Amino acid sequence: MTEKLKQVIIDATGLERTLARLAHEILEANRGIEGLALIGIRTRGAPLAERLAKLISEIEHRGEVPVGILDITLYRDDYLMKLKTPKVRSTDIPFEINDRNLVLVDDVLFTGRTSRAAIDAILDYGRPARIQLAVLVDRGHREMPIQGDFVGKTVITSPGEEVRVRLKEIDNVDEVVLVETVND
Repeated sequence: MTEKLKQVIIDATGLERTLARLAHEILEANRGIEGLALIGIRTRGAPLAERLAKLISEIEHRGEVPVGILDITLYRDDYLMKLKTPKVRSTDIPFEINDRNLVLVDDVLFTGRTSRAAIDAILDYGRPARIQLAVLVDRGHREMPIQGDFVGKTVITSPGEEVRVRLKEIDNVDEVVLVETVND
């Protein structure tokens, strides 16, 4: 299966603007940084959470927002069907989550299964005051009753189309593209 680029949805400048807007929305909804923490879902949610935390701290000028990284591989309800040997990576949540306002950060919201798995994983670590979801792109086609509290961009996709988020930290470029998957 190969991918054919259909269009650039968000370029590097647009990504900066989108993250700045999301940072402001998160701050407003949580009335500041008191009790706030961000947790990025591996893989691309982690650098997005780091960037958002930095922006939030710069806006507030009152300290840093704690950031954690969550691996949800073993919490997926579909990992046995898709992965022969799941690649489990580390979770790093270096703060207490009980009674905190947590914002789960992910790159793309699609079926809702990743978000559901992330919530299950978080609840194994404690009981936050609330859990919110921030996503860079919502592409629809939900299989679970889950929605983003903070959404960078909504993109309507068709079968055979996928949204690819590329970040400097992983892919050496900042962009979000829509690709068409073609069977060879």
